[in-house]
Amino acid sequence: MNLGLENRKAIVCASSRGLGRACAVSLLREGAAVTINSRNKDTLDEARTQIAAEAGVDGSRIQAAVGDLNTPEGRDALVAACPDADILVTNNEGPPPGEFTKWELEDWQAALDANMLAPAFMIKALIPGMKERRFGRIINITSAMVKSPNYYMGLSTAARSGLTALCKGLSVDAAPFNVTINNMLPERFDTDRQERMAQFAMAAKGITRDEARAEICETIAAKRMGQPEEFGDACAFLCSAQAGFISGQNLQLDGGSYAGLI
Repeated sequence: MNLGLENRKAIVCASSRGLGRACAVSLLREGAAVTINSRNKDTLDEARTQIAAEAGVDGSRIQAAVGDLNTPEGRDALVAACPDADILVTNNEGPPPGEFTKWELEDWQAALDANMLAPAFMIKALIPGMKERRFGRIINITSAMVKSPNYYMGLSTAARSGLTALCKGLSVDAAPFNVTINNMLPERFDTDRQERMAQFAMAAKGITRDEARAEICETIAAKRMGQPEEFGDACAFLCSAQAGFISGQNLQLDGGSYAGLI
């Protein structure tokens, strides 16, 4: 299937590694020009080379924008690198787990800044141009815990749920302009985060890496972790011309683990 993304311009936030990187690779493979982003220039330069190789393209369709998404200056730099983006994939590092009684005002503010306000301001900067050009695809990488909250992940769940509610309203306003806004809700993908979780289990339980990873897989209905390229390709489809009638949705990517009906 031709997704109709040739010559489309995309910004993928926090894309030097993990799921953001997977989205950048898939969009490049479908013909889009992609602006990738990280806080660290050396990390970003290395990722640019690797992403081009993974996507099987030369570097001419990839540009890199260094910037901290949690600051106005970082967001401005990313928008300036591609002010007429047709596609925006928002992504950012989530807050650490913890306990409700121990979180202070600064913890809540940091979570909101990173996982609600940063993507909201990126959308605010780019959606007017998308509406004017009558094409836009906005994807927010959130979390499965938006629909299945976890006590220890309250900071992340609260901030990302706020973004979800905001974007549901925005999606109705944007729909007549062929601008869609959807959320991707991942859980248990084989990225650096799951490696850290395995290392934590190894230290806490005195088990091997293989045993730790097997324990993680047992918590997933599919009995395996998701592969980043599966996530990236789902993102590319939601950005496609064919996905113009899909908006305001939350797509679960969790190997069938979500226990709810809707």
